[in-house]
Amino acid sequence: MIAVDTSTWIAFLQGEGGADAELLDRALEDRQVLMVPVVLAEVLSDPKLTAEVSRTLSDLPLIEIESGYWERAGELRAKVLARHRKARLGDALIAQTCIDRGIPLLTRDRDFRSFAEAAGLDLIVR
Repeated sequence: MIAVDTSTWIAFLQGEGGADAELLDRALEDRQVLMVPVVLAEVLSDPKLTAEVSRTLSDLPLIEIESGYWERAGELRAKVLARHRKARLGDALIAQTCIDRGIPLLTRDRDFRSFAEAAGLDLIVR
C-alpha cells in the first residue's frame, strides 16, 4: 500500500509522464492506493476537476486520523522548522498521516525530504 502526494496526483490527472505517474497507475490497478485526507481536500479544490474524477478519488480508501494526530503533526513541523528547513503545514499533515500508519508516500515534491530526514517518513520520490 502507498499514499500519494498532491504533486503526483496532479501530474497523473493531467496526463504527464514520469516514473511516479506510472507507479501510481500500476498501484491503482492493483488497488494499492490509500488516500490521505489532506491530499483529497487539495485535489478536490481544483475547480476544473470533473465530477467523475472527484467521485473516483473520493471512493479510494481514506487513511483514518488517529488520536493525538494534530499534536504530533505540530511537533513534526516544529522539528523540521528547527532544522531551518521548509515545512509547509499541508506537507506536515500529509507526512504525519503517513508516519502514523507506516505508509510510504509517493511524491515528486522534494520538500518532503525534510520530513524523511527529521522523522523517518518513508518516501518514494520520482
